[in-house]
Amino acid sequence: MISAILLVIITVFLPPVGVAIVAGCGADLLINICLTILGFLPGHIHAFYVEYIYYSRQEQAREGIYENRRAPGVFSDRVQTGGRGYGTMPPPQQAPPPGYH
Repeated sequence: MISAILLVIITVFLPPVGVAIVAGCGADLLINICLTILGFLPGHIHAFYVEYIYYSRQEQAREGIYENRRAPGVFSDRVQTGGRGYGTMPPPQQAPPPGYH
């Protein structure tokens, strides 16, 4: 919880830094840097959207729900999985429903 609040405070002042913390160095960071250069508000909107997807997917994973669809406009696998399966660990597989053969 504290880290989420700190991330929001960082994002308010420097949107690309907030995206870099959540998504790492990749397409999402490049897009956010371009949007921030074009206008500070578009950079904020994109940064908060990426962070929302990240924390939403993280909460769903805690509840055992794994979204199969990718969130539109987010390219980082770390954000798509809520931080699960990042690095050398493969993303968790969703178990089939009970009674499914």
